[in-house]
Amino acid sequence: MAKKIMLQGTMSSVGKSVLTAALLRVLKQDGYSCAPFKSQNMALNSYVTPDGLEIGRAQAMQAEAAGIEPSVEMNPILLKPMGDTFSQVVVNGKPVANMRAKEYYRRKQEFIPDIMSAFRKLEERYDVIVVEGAGSPAEINLRENDIVNMGLADMIDTPVLLIGDIDRGGVFAQLYGTWALLEPHERKRIKGLIINKFRGDRSILEPGFDMLSAICPVPVLGVMPFTELDIDEEDSLAERLISKKERSIIDIAVIRLPHISNFTDFAPLERANGISLRYVRSAKEFGEPDMVIIPGTKNAIGDLLWLRSCGLGEMIQEHASAGGYVLGICGGYQMLGQTLSDPYATESADGLFEKGLGLLPVETVFEKHKITERSHGITGGMGDGVWSLPGMAVTGYEIHMGVTRLFSGSCFIILSDGSHDGCCVGKVAGTYMHGLFDSEQFLEAFCNKLFAEKGLRSPSLHFEESLRHRKQAEYDKLADIMRNNCDINFIYRTAGI
Repeated sequence: MAKKIMLQGTMSSVGKSVLTAALLRVLKQDGYSCAPFKSQNMALNSYVTPDGLEIGRAQAMQAEAAGIEPSVEMNPILLKPMGDTFSQVVVNGKPVANMRAKEYYRRKQEFIPDIMSAFRKLEERYDVIVVEGAGSPAEINLRENDIVNMGLADMIDTPVLLIGDIDRGGVFAQLYGTWALLEPHERKRIKGLIINKFRGDRSILEPGFDMLSAICPVPVLGVMPFTELDIDEEDSLAERLISKKERSIIDIAVIRLPHISNFTDFAPLERANGISLRYVRSAKEFGEPDMVIIPGTKNAIGDLLWLRSCGLGEMIQEHASAGGYVLGICGGYQMLGQTLSDPYATESADGLFEKGLGLLPVETVFEKHKITERSHGITGGMGDGVWSLPGMAVTGYEIHMGVTRLFSGSCFIILSDGSHDGCCVGKVAGTYMHGLFDSEQFLEAFCNKLFAEKGLRSPSLHFEESLRHRKQAEYDKLADIMRNNCDINFIYRTAGI
C-alpha cells in the first residue's frame, strides 16, 4: 500500500500545485516511485494523456516532475468553467455533462466511486502519492459533501500539510484562521504548516512562529522563498497574463479572452530573444503588433461576442486587412471562420448561432462528442510569410467539441494519418493543434521568418538545452529550494516513509 501525504492551502493560488511538484521531485530524487493526485480540479488549462483523456494541466506538470507519464487517475474530475455559474464536468477524462454550480454541488458525491477507484489504482502502482487539495478546507458552507479537501483526507486517511501565502499578507491569520474553523478531527490531520512565497529576511519572520504555536499546536515546517520558475502554469490568473511588457523587435499580441484556455501554448515564444508577447484585454492595449494570436477558449461563442463588444474583433479584422499576421488556435481558429453553430448547447448555455470574424473560409458546428487526442504531422506551408514553411514536423494535442469544415483555401497541417488540420489564407492561419510552438524546429523557422521580414537576423534560438531538459532543470531547482527551506525529514516521517 502506497504512503500518502496531502497538501492543502488557506485559499486558492497559494502555491499548492508547485509545492506538490516540488515534493514529488524530492521523492523522485530519493529513489521513490511517486505520483500526484487531485480528486477535483477546476481549470481551463488542460492536458491530453497518451490514451486521449483530459486532465488538469497541473497534474500533468506534477507527473513530469515525478518522472512519470500523466494518467487520468491523477485527476478523475475536471471542471471547465463555461460561464460564471456553469461548467463542463469531465469525469475520468471524458465530458459527462454541463452543470450549473448548484446542480454539481448537489450531485458531486455521486463521483466518489470514481475518485476512490482512481486513487486505489495509483496506490497499486506507486510507493508514494502526493495529494493536492483545492481552494480552502475552511469554506464552512462547502464542508458538507466535500470531496477534495478534508472530506477526501478522511476517505483516504492521509495526514495534511497546510500552506499559506505570505505574499498576499496576513499569513498567520490565514494559517490560524483555517485551523480554527476546522472540526476537531480535521485539525488532528494537520501535521505541519508551510509559509510560501516569502520575500525578505527570515529572521524577522521567525518570532511569529512561537507566537503562532501558542495558539495553534502545529509546527511551521518551512518557509519557501518567492521564486521565478519556468514551468507550466495552470491558473488563468497567472502573472504572465497581467504583466506589462515593453515592445521588442517582434511584438505579438495574444488576446486575453474571458475564458482563455491552454495559454501555456505560448510559453516558448515568451522565452525567445527579441520577441515580446503581450496579453491584450482591451482595444486601447492593442497597439500595432506584428502578429495577433486568438487562443483557445472554453466558450468560443461567448468570447466571440465579447471580442465584438469591446472593439477587439474589428481591430483584428483591420489588422488582417492591412497585411498583419493572425493565428487562431482551437477556439480562436473557430472564431476566425465564417460561422459558429451550437445546436446541442454543448459550448454555450443556450445554444447559439453566430457569424465569425470572416477571415478564414471555414465553418464550425459544435457536436456532442469531444475530441481529445495527441496529434502530429507536418506543416502544409501553403500560406504567406511565416506560414510558408512546408514540411516542418509539429507535435501537439487537440481538445475541442467543434467540427470545422474547410470549404476553400489550404490546410495548415497535414496530420500523420493523412487527414488535414486547420486553414491558411495569406497571412491568416488557424489550427486545432495545441502545443504547436513546443516543436523546436518549427519555432526556430517561424521566428527566423519573422525577423527576416524586418531585414534582421534572428537572435540565436538554439537552446543550450531542449525545452524538455530546461523543464527538468527547473524541477531540480524547485526540489533544491524545498530541501533547503523545509524539514523534509519531518515530512517523510509524517507520510510514514
